[in-house]
Amino acid sequence: MTTLKQLNTPQQNALGATIVAWAEQLGTLSEDQHGLTCTYMTATHRATAIHLAQWMREAGMHAHIDAVGNVVGRFLSTDPQARTLITGSHYDTVRNGGKYDGRQGILTAIAVVKHMNDKGISLPFHLEVIAFAEEEGVRFKSTFLGSSAVIGQFDPELLELKDRDGILLRDVLAEAGQDLSSIDAIARDPSDLLGYVEVHIEQGPVLLDKGLPVGIVSSIAGSRRFQVEFKGVASHAGTTPMALRKDAATAAAEILLYVEQRCAQDQESSLVGTAGQLHVPNGSVNVIPGACHFSLDIRAANNAARDAAVADIMAKIETVCQLRHIEYTVEQVAEAGCAPCAPWLMAQLSSAVERAGVAPFQLASGAGHDAMLMSRVTDVAMLFTRCGNGGISHNPLETLSPQDADIAARILLDFLRHFKPKPARPATRSAKLSSPAEPATQEYTE
Repeated sequence: MTTLKQLNTPQQNALGATIVAWAEQLGTLSEDQHGLTCTYMTATHRATAIHLAQWMREAGMHAHIDAVGNVVGRFLSTDPQARTLITGSHYDTVRNGGKYDGRQGILTAIAVVKHMNDKGISLPFHLEVIAFAEEEGVRFKSTFLGSSAVIGQFDPELLELKDRDGILLRDVLAEAGQDLSSIDAIARDPSDLLGYVEVHIEQGPVLLDKGLPVGIVSSIAGSRRFQVEFKGVASHAGTTPMALRKDAATAAAEILLYVEQRCAQDQESSLVGTAGQLHVPNGSVNVIPGACHFSLDIRAANNAARDAAVADIMAKIETVCQLRHIEYTVEQVAEAGCAPCAPWLMAQLSSAVERAGVAPFQLASGAGHDAMLMSRVTDVAMLFTRCGNGGISHNPLETLSPQDADIAARILLDFLRHFKPKPARPATRSAKLSSPAEPATQEYTE
């Protein structure tokens, strides 16, 4: 295994070069021979965790792997009574994914801690770096397994989930030597937390288009997802006049064009709509479609804009189906409320960005992140880094330059050295952890 000392050679953009080199090394650990796949609790996943834990220790942290596979490193303050600021991201991947999604945030934090440790820099608070074990939901179709345990909301029923080979999550964890009885002990005490800050590759083209290496996230979009089924009448394509058809596919096409039109009307809220699945069952070239099934994913940076768009789309479905004599069913399959970033943390990130000589720029995140879950127990902020290759992500073509990685790392370092905790307010309610108004379903994915 390559050590930190071997990789951290003196050069311009040294932090960024180190981060990219680590990502390349982790990218060689894969379940697939010709791409990067690292799904929850596979041999590849466990080997990745061991690498991360070793690098954390070499950087000067106390590190361990917890009962759900999170790799946790603590850079301790000289004040044992100090509270804790958390940073990090996830180390699992989608199938045939990119090297930087999630991992950039972990590796950036390790590189920054090593730099501070080498320079003898201490912090007036504990810094915890968490490499979350599972965010993507690939193997067990349940997302945020790692961060849900950290916030004390891991559902024990998830242990009965099965992967595509019929193996129980419970058995996978036991086979990996994890102590299931200690999962509850992973939960952090919200009163001990100063906040959560996540560095993440943008996974989109906005920063690339703006010519900026980094951006400050204003909010993580909330999503509502639906499965829609239209039922018309399958009949002969040559003998049925156009005015007498009950074509389920053209009805669906009208809806999808409306979704595009409606979502384009509110870009201030980063409103987007997608039909990622579209299917005509038993379709044939010479048969009018009697059925059409499609998905809808509606996202926005605030719940009000998202819900208004959903209401308009549902009304449009009813109108179109009545006019075209189509029967329909709509099932909501997932919902996650948006997670606004904390203005006081955003302001401190903005100051660090300015000190790096970069114009502060805010943008919403359309993808889900562990910060969504962490926002249930503490204030959160995110720093996006420019994604190359047109903003492609979840793909082997995902790229991050050493220069941009270095800028992000030095901004995080500067942020930590200048960090000022939020002034405490008198307690006005029970300290008991409450559930969010709109909890994300376990099926929510990016």
